[in-house]
Amino acid sequence: MYLEVRHLHTLTVIRDSGSLARAAERLHLTQSALSHQIKALEEQFGCALFMRKSRPLRFTPAGIRLLALADQVVPAVRATERELTRFAEGRTGRLHIAIECHSCFEWLMPTIDAYRNHWPEVEMDLSTGFSFAPLPALARGDIDLAITSDLQPLNGIHYEPLFRYQALLAMANDHLLAAREWITPRDLASETIITYPVDRSRLDVFRHFLDPAGIEPAGRRTAELTLIVLQLVASRRGVAALPNWVLADYLAHSYVTARPLGKNGLWNTLYCALRSDDREKPYLRDFIDTAKTTSFRNLNGIKNCG
Repeated sequence: MYLEVRHLHTLTVIRDSGSLARAAERLHLTQSALSHQIKALEEQFGCALFMRKSRPLRFTPAGIRLLALADQVVPAVRATERELTRFAEGRTGRLHIAIECHSCFEWLMPTIDAYRNHWPEVEMDLSTGFSFAPLPALARGDIDLAITSDLQPLNGIHYEPLFRYQALLAMANDHLLAAREWITPRDLASETIITYPVDRSRLDVFRHFLDPAGIEPAGRRTAELTLIVLQLVASRRGVAALPNWVLADYLAHSYVTARPLGKNGLWNTLYCALRSDDREKPYLRDFIDTAKTTSFRNLNGIKNCG
C-alpha cells in the first residue's frame, strides 16, 4: 500500500496554507523535498493532484478526492494518537463492569459517581451478570472487571477482596422461623427460596449452607429486583438469603425480619475480579480503592478483609 497518512497530512497542509512555499515551511521541509513528495504521489496514481501556477492553488478532482479522505483519516489518527498517549500515561482506558446482583447498586453507583470525577476520560459501561457468566467473559476480554463472590480458579484472573459481608435469611415478620435465634439448613427444607435469576451454584445460600448439609428446599422462585424479592418475602411467598447491608433499611422499618444462617453466621467475601495483566493499571487500581472507601462509608455490617 503506497498511500500513507503522511501523504494525506501533507495535502491538508498544502490546502490550508494556500501555496507550496508556506506548506513546506509548516511541514519543516524544503520546497524541493515537498515537490518531490507530491510528484512521487502523482506518478504512483498517474494523475495530477493540483493545478500548477494557479493562484490561489486549486486541486484537481483527484486531489479533492484525496482531501476528502484526509479530512476523515487525519483527525481520527490524531485523536487515536492522543488517546494512546493518555493510555501510556495511565490517564484513560476502558472499564466495562459486570455485577452479579442488583444489591450491588447500593454501593456501586456511589462508587462510580466518585470515580468519574477522578477519571473522566475512562470509558465506562455496566451490565448485570444474569444473562452470561461474568468470569469467563472477563478471561476472554469482553469485560474488564467483575464484582463477584464466586471465587473460581481461572488462569490469568486476579481477585481483589473488597469486604466481607454476612448473608441473612429474610422472612415475613410473622414467619414461624422468626422465633429462632438462628437458622439451620433443615429449617429450609419446607421453604421456598427466593433468589436472583442466576445458577444456584453461584448463590451463597446453596453453595455454603444448603448443599454441604445435603438439604434441598421445597422450591425456588426468582426475581431480578431486590425490592421485588423483599415484597415477595413480606407477602409470605417465601424466604430469601440476602447480604446484611441490603436488608439494613428494610429491617430498620420493620418491613421484614432477618436471622443469621447458622450459629456462627454465613459470611462471604465480595471481590473485584480483573485480568492479572491489568491489576497495576492506575485507573483500575483507583476504581478498586474508591470502591472500598465508598463501601465502608455507605454500608452497614460489612467487615475488612485484612
